[in-house]
Amino acid sequence: MSLKGLQKAAIRAPQLFKAKYNLGENTKDAVYIDSERRFQELETETKKLHDESKKYFDAINGMLTHQIEFSKAIQEIYKPISGRVSDPDSAIPEGNPEGIRACEEYETIVRELQATLAPELEMIEQRVIAPADELLTVIKAVRKMTVKRQHKQLDYDRRRATFKKLQDKKEKSLKDEKAMYKAESDVEQATQEFNYFNDLLKDELPKLFHLEREFIRPLFQSFYYMQLNVFYTLHERMQSIDIGYFDLTQEVEGAFGKQRGDIQDQVEQLTIVHFKATGGKKPARFGGDGKLAIEGKSPSAVSRRRSNESLSSPPPPYSSSISSVLNGSSSSSMARANSTGSSWGAAAKAKGAAPPPPKPKPSRLAGAHTGPTAIALYDYEAQAEGDLSFITGDVIEITQKGATENEWWSGKLRGREGQFPGKLLHLVCC
Repeated sequence: MSLKGLQKAAIRAPQLFKAKYNLGENTKDAVYIDSERRFQELETETKKLHDESKKYFDAINGMLTHQIEFSKAIQEIYKPISGRVSDPDSAIPEGNPEGIRACEEYETIVRELQATLAPELEMIEQRVIAPADELLTVIKAVRKMTVKRQHKQLDYDRRRATFKKLQDKKEKSLKDEKAMYKAESDVEQATQEFNYFNDLLKDELPKLFHLEREFIRPLFQSFYYMQLNVFYTLHERMQSIDIGYFDLTQEVEGAFGKQRGDIQDQVEQLTIVHFKATGGKKPARFGGDGKLAIEGKSPSAVSRRRSNESLSSPPPPYSSSISSVLNGSSSSSMARANSTGSSWGAAAKAKGAAPPPPKPKPSRLAGAHTGPTAIALYDYEAQAEGDLSFITGDVIEITQKGATENEWWSGKLRGREGQFPGKLLHLVCC
């Protein structure tokens, strides 16, 4: 927009605000309002006609292209997957030679069909899309005329309001008389300009509507017949396909079932298609000072990872050592021997034999724990600040038990207190 246009827009802004919220006197022409509404519908539908015809053109081209790419993908799947030179069986075809040949024949047919339909699709672009573009160009020119008429109406209402304000003034000075004379002249000029554009649009918009119907009629007819040609060509060519790989004498579902056989059952028997997370043992990580690595991290650098999947998955069967601990036939030190492969065991071996445990204090001095206890079924490494690490066989004093074993519990072990998943423990005393 030019500088002059910005100045005019600023001058018209107050009157535009009044017209938008129906303040003061605003010119309204019922005939033009109805014509302008119909023109707006015409503008919207013409744009939709152009867009939809273009989408149809792209869809037919895209459909044929996708058919070719689909055939290529199937062909790659059918090809042999063995290519090792050292493999004596690498020369044996592991793929589907008949399927590969069928894919090649199908791709050739679709490419021929794409070349056959190219002239029909070009006619759609020339006889439907291009005329719709021309109609949009005409509508854009008419839209500029309606905007011009709106500006002239704003000027007309603004000039009238100024003149009426001066005319209603009781005591007029010489300056007011000169201003009123100029305002009257401006009103006359604004009236002529507004009436010109208003009458022009009221007279010619109905003619445009009639011509638009006549303009659309051949477009629709051409589009209909070109669609028939496209569908007839597709049907005729696809119906004449004679690829021995396909059995066209059966129903679709029957042929699918015959080709598929019991492949689904064989796939379901493979172990790798059934992914199930288990609570396996994880070795503890130590820092340079022998402490757990997680204990040296700041709270801001640690985020709690509470995976519902790992908690909800069933644990592996109990080991023999855990069973003996549960039956009371061995101490927690024997159960801890099962985790000698972990970092805890490696650290213990590096330090040598552990000193004998101290004698237990009398109950009146030790403040023995009278609450529930639990035995660790798996190793657990602290994942965040406030977690409690333990290894298989540790006896943990439970300080706060969750409603279910799938929640986080709190407990004490060797003077440390923290949280841990209840799923990893076996409650032996409630």
